[in-house]
Amino acid sequence: MSTTAVLLDELAADRAADPVPARLQEWAAVGGRELRRAGLLRGAAPLGTVIWAGGLSWGAQRGLSAFQGAPYPAAAVLLPALLIAVGVALRAVLLAAGDAAAARGSRTVRETLRGRLIETALPARGPARTDLDDAALVQAVDGEVGQLTDWLTDYLPARTTMLLGSGLTLAAIASRSWFVALLVLAATPLLPANVKVIGLGTQTAVRAQLTAIRTHQARLLDHLRGLPTLVGLGAHDQAADALARHDREVAGRTEKVLRIAFLSTAWVELLITGTLAVVATYCGLVLLDYLDLPVVPDHMSLSAALFVLVLVPAYFAPTRDLAAGYHARARATAAAGLLAQVLDADADRETVLPPARHARHARRARPAAAPPGVCLEAVTVHHPGQDAPALDRVSVYLAPGRCLAVTGPSGAGKSTLLAVAAGLYAPHGGRALHLLNRLPVSADPSRVAWVGQPAHLLPGTLRENLLLARPTASDHDLLDAVASLGFEDLLAALPQGLDTPLGERGTGLSSGQSQQLALVRALLRDAPVLCLDEPTVHLDPEAERRVLSALRTLARDRTVLLATHSPALLPLADHVITLDHGRAR
Repeated sequence: MSTTAVLLDELAADRAADPVPARLQEWAAVGGRELRRAGLLRGAAPLGTVIWAGGLSWGAQRGLSAFQGAPYPAAAVLLPALLIAVGVALRAVLLAAGDAAAARGSRTVRETLRGRLIETALPARGPARTDLDDAALVQAVDGEVGQLTDWLTDYLPARTTMLLGSGLTLAAIASRSWFVALLVLAATPLLPANVKVIGLGTQTAVRAQLTAIRTHQARLLDHLRGLPTLVGLGAHDQAADALARHDREVAGRTEKVLRIAFLSTAWVELLITGTLAVVATYCGLVLLDYLDLPVVPDHMSLSAALFVLVLVPAYFAPTRDLAAGYHARARATAAAGLLAQVLDADADRETVLPPARHARHARRARPAAAPPGVCLEAVTVHHPGQDAPALDRVSVYLAPGRCLAVTGPSGAGKSTLLAVAAGLYAPHGGRALHLLNRLPVSADPSRVAWVGQPAHLLPGTLRENLLLARPTASDHDLLDAVASLGFEDLLAALPQGLDTPLGERGTGLSSGQSQQLALVRALLRDAPVLCLDEPTVHLDPEAERRVLSALRTLARDRTVLLATHSPALLPLADHVITLDHGRAR
């Protein structure tokens, strides 16, 4: 097995030169047990090939002998036929079990990695990521994680399969012809060079393809978001032409990747076919007694010749799969580089407090009974594509249990200030803190209930939308929360009550009913900090009056931040600040 070891050493050296495969191996460790099992099962599958090849060669020899001297030659091949059937069945069972194990391992790795990506973009604690493009995140979770599938299911198990399967097959060949085994071994060292040929340019081409796909999807999303503006400006035709050019670029890069894959596969097949031709020529010359060379065996039975000719392709099959899997490895490596940009950037984000101090205060945060205070220290926020900051060194202190109203014209930064105070948006400068028992900790959205306008409702029943705030709540809890805010007529107006179906964006409810439902969810969440972002905008006077009454109830024993244009809400506030172009005055 020295030639196989040469191939593995070459691959190991290639991995050592590139740090990204080490990251891939770290991710694959989650499903490593199933992937190793897949390699062992597939590596044992050549036993079935050896059995049916032995049955075929034995049956051919017996059939030929019986045909020459027996009246019923068919009876002579019954036992070999049974042996062939056993070998075929054994090989099929082992391969099916190996494929199932590889699929389980691959699924485990992909699900774990997708969970890490989503957790990175939407952390359970701390501010959400604000530096990730939506299209890039979707492409990472869906497309780029999917690029790891072939590497996980084919390439990783193939290394174990090659060691075990090729070893078993080579031993079987050597048992019938040591010279054929030597010929096969002589051809094997050529494969590492082929693997290198496959690798030249493949990873660069695949990375360029995946980057182009990510960029194209981001452009498409931006054009769809701005479609009304483009149509209003009469620029939709130019936008469509630009997207078509980008689409052709992606298609060209994909064609280049496929061309590399096809050419590399053709080289592998040429090498294996040439080796098989040499073995077939040798067997034919020996059977015809045309070969007379020193040291080279010049005698071979028909059974042995047929046996080794069947097994030579089987010997190269695991190596062929590994070489073909090298392209999958190149795709996985390119995808891993893009995924690492999402995962690693999270570690570089600015933290509000030193880690040790933050961890110590986080443990104290849970038992705090009183609502926290809110402190913003010289907070600065820059939105992408805008020169002026959304918030410019804004400092705010809000005592526990108090209400702060933030006013100002549209675009002044009111919603951004609330998002920073809630821990939903990481500031680019300054600090956003919650004060628990006078101890500063990072602003954390787990302490916050958010109510905005319009209310964000999901397709489903009214009950399902309320349970988003407290999944363990019973119908009695839901009805009690509705009554606590004085919204009994909300359910009375809906024929199906809690079972009322809602469509996209709360279709089926008026804007006032949707806002009432959002307030009930905030009450069910029972968070100590309440952020109200324009809770009465677009409501008629009667609906505004009802929401205002509910807000008085909801604000009790909570720290409240309120962004509003409505003068009717200002009496709720203990303090009022006005924002103008991102500055407080």
